Amino acid sequence: MIELEGVRKAFDSKEVLAGVTGRIERGEIFAVIGPSGAGKSTLLRLIDLLDTPTGGAIRVRGTDIHAETERSLSIRRMMGMVFQKPAVFNTTVAENIAVGLRFRRAREAAIREKVEEALEMVGLAGYEERRARTLSGGEMQRVALARAMVIEPAILLMDEPTANLDPVSVATIEDLVVRINRDLGTTILFSTHDMYQGQRLAHRIGVLMNGVFAQVGTPREVFTIPASRDVARFVGIENIVDGVVVGENGNAVVVAGGVRIRAAALPGPGEWVSLCIRSEDIRISPADAAMAAPGRNALPGTVASIVPRGPFSRVTVDCGFALSSVLAWKVVDDLGIREGSRVRVSFAPESVHAVQQE
Repeated sequence: MIELEGVRKAFDSKEVLAGVTGRIERGEIFAVIGPSGAGKSTLLRLIDLLDTPTGGAIRVRGTDIHAETERSLSIRRMMGMVFQKPAVFNTTVAENIAVGLRFRRAREAAIREKVEEALEMVGLAGYEERRARTLSGGEMQRVALARAMVIEPAILLMDEPTANLDPVSVATIEDLVVRINRDLGTTILFSTHDMYQGQRLAHRIGVLMNGVFAQVGTPREVFTIPASRDVARFVGIENIVDGVVVGENGNAVVVAGGVRIRAAALPGPGEWVSLCIRSEDIRISPADAAMAAPGRNALPGTVASIVPRGPFSRVTVDCGFALSSVLAWKVVDDLGIREGSRVRVSFAPESVHAVQQE
């Protein structure tokens, strides 16, 4: 549905996008995540023909939308856009939603019918005569979504659509996104600062860093098999350990801080790697507990800190390098561990993902 080929965008001397390449397939939900200032909003504005790229090409259904200007209006009418801050006109909800239909010179009877259907879809039936600017932030965003969907777009673009909303409104918008995609087959491309929102909603995710997609993949691939150390850190992998691959009894292991660690897949000996281990894959037990199951990495260490995190605690252990695990409060109490306690940290080789250092 959308092809990005070496898309670049610079503002004066600052290059925001440095050659973004990727594909958004027909009927999928594609999330763009990345740190603040990575260019997520810029990329969506370029696709929506609100700005012009410095270089590269953007194709929608095979049409280069910035080169074939005679087709720009027909391409633009294929797309609906929802912005981070919902813009509403100082008139009724019904008139706000009908704007796109009036530009298309739809008949009044058709406008009334489609507006009612759109309001029903976003859960605002009966709001037709309400003044749009008297609504809550979440309701305004639903009006903006109804306005985008009433024109029946093939592509829905959403720029951080829940950034300023409360948790209940966020859940409502997320449910609408899933239903629109499932029931209407709409291709949805959205940016978000909330990487877990991308994990919840998207079929695939593009991680935008340093002006390019550092990784594109399914949520499981991005969050468990990051392509680089930077991606691993961004998606919340707290345990990143640097070491060198060595051969040992015909197998490859990583030596980090004088400690040997086994991983399921490693490059050849001599390669420097970063080992990524998710905190939920790490178990902590008292030093005198029964040994870990055969084949697991088992490292002795000392509890360096126990930090509350909602109903959980982040327990960091010094094993020659720091490893952290997130445990329920009761588990920490049952283990009887405190700062300074001697413990054993264990994790399976399959839970260790190695990326080669640049």
